[in-house]
Amino acid sequence: MKPIGVFDSGVGGLTVVRALRRRLPWESILYLGDTARLPYGTKSAATVRRYTRTNIEFLEERGVKAVVVACNTASALALPESTRGDEDDPGARPLAAVPVWGVVEPGAERAAAVSKGRVGVIATESTVASDAYGRALRRRRPGLEVVSRACPLFVPLVEEGWQDDPIAEQVAMRYLEPLAAARIDTLVLGCTHYPLLRPVLERVLGPGVALVDSAEAVAEAAARGLGAAGLLAADGAPPAHHFCVTDSGERFARIARQILGDPVSFELVEVH
Repeated sequence: MKPIGVFDSGVGGLTVVRALRRRLPWESILYLGDTARLPYGTKSAATVRRYTRTNIEFLEERGVKAVVVACNTASALALPESTRGDEDDPGARPLAAVPVWGVVEPGAERAAAVSKGRVGVIATESTVASDAYGRALRRRRPGLEVVSRACPLFVPLVEEGWQDDPIAEQVAMRYLEPLAAARIDTLVLGCTHYPLLRPVLERVLGPGVALVDSAEAVAEAAARGLGAAGLLAADGAPPAHHFCVTDSGERFARIARQILGDPVSFELVEVH
């Protein structure tokens, strides 16, 4: 059976792989970490759209049956193209010939369902600037109060393996102060790196704030979508997972083992 393709700018998307493996244990996964071009969160919208298109083309060439865009920035800035062509050229071809799911809509759906009225969103600069989560949340519950905050230092902290370091907690306290002051009751982790900071975020915000992991939400959305399309793998066949990176993968392999719980080998690839 063909694999599910997943891509992100680095290791953060492995939280989506972890969620997919839990939800769909018989599915094979082909993962692309675009480590040569990270971070996406500080890039222009046009650049992120270009990266997204080339990443999906790479996965389709490798024979995937569907794609999960594990990058929140790419989901926020590029995914509209997958259904209606390029925003600047309505006649342009869609991003993919296979089903595509991003993390923004499933994450917003879950947050809107659990919130008591005040939702915080932490994400990269580009995702916050796009207001993708704010729009998605307000479509579902127009009365929601949404407070967003860019947290650009979180991604390099995770990539460095410092997600539970005192430095990460100090940075989190600074970033989350305005959200705590706004008395949010729900926090959307609007970057797939951020679930790795969950213990720190919970300590800083306290038990009264529900954390919404978009990785778990998109895994559920993909399961529903694959089932509806008749694309689910049959039970019993052992899955085969393969990991690709676009730059040196030693750090990727180290953090991947922490996230997935087992050793990961990787293939160095070029994506143009």
